[in-house]
Amino acid sequence: MQKHLGGIDYPATKEDILASARESGADDDIMKALEAIPDGEYDAPTAVSSAIADAN
Repeated sequence: MQKHLGGIDYPATKEDILASARESGADDDIMKALEAIPDGEYDAPTAVSSAIADAN
């Protein structure tokens, strides 16, 4: 997961995160996990990981 979030400038919106993951070649499972996070702004990759864990 983190390799697909590496090029993102934070803070980043959910849309920014999805676009970056798609551009980095994230597979369907990763995209589904990212699509499940709440809309909002994330300040670090750890915040994205936490949101994924909370959404699942």
